Amino acid sequence: MAPGAAWAGAETITINHFRPEGSDHRPRTTLRLLHSGRTIHGLFEVEDCYVRSRYLNYGDPVYRDSCVEIFLQPKGAGGYFNFEFNAGGVFLCFFITDPARVAGAFKEYVRPGARDMAGVRVRGSLPRTVEPEAASPMTWWLAFAIPVPALEKFAGPLGDLSGQTWRGNAYKCGNETSHPHWGAWAPVDALNFHLPHCFGELAFE
Repeated sequence: MAPGAAWAGAETITINHFRPEGSDHRPRTTLRLLHSGRTIHGLFEVEDCYVRSRYLNYGDPVYRDSCVEIFLQPKGAGGYFNFEFNAGGVFLCFFITDPARVAGAFKEYVRPGARDMAGVRVRGSLPRTVEPEAASPMTWWLAFAIPVPALEKFAGPLGDLSGQTWRGNAYKCGNETSHPHWGAWAPVDALNFHLPHCFGELAFE
């Protein structure tokens, strides 16, 4: 899953819409996407600094670290998945059907267990832990593969990806780094990534 020739023809999106509430650190971040019918493959590449990565377990609040994210809303699924990866490759995932907040939590969601997401593969260029924060400029990458069957338990039958159009968004953030930032591919109209009305279209050719 390391970067290679297979990625040369991948569609590339750029995360360059940063919220004004963040610092002046706006790392150049791209995401390339491919699919193989029943698996979604992605490659984030980040020109970064102030990198911090502390969390080590599936489901930890990795968005507090240097983090890249992809949200996926299959057509007709009634909700969306948020895959959030810290720079060390640790991730969390929810299936969210109502992102309104009630007492600090989503109104309606399911938290897939580690066993449910065991088929998701993640590989990156950095160690699992970067602590203390690394302030020097660096370029790092993170690749992932999400099997469609891992999503179907929550979203229902999804079939082969070829020809489908989903909605989604991609993000770069670092809530608890020395230079917090919140960037999106499709711009969000508030400091909140959980805004399905702001999602863009993802066409699987």
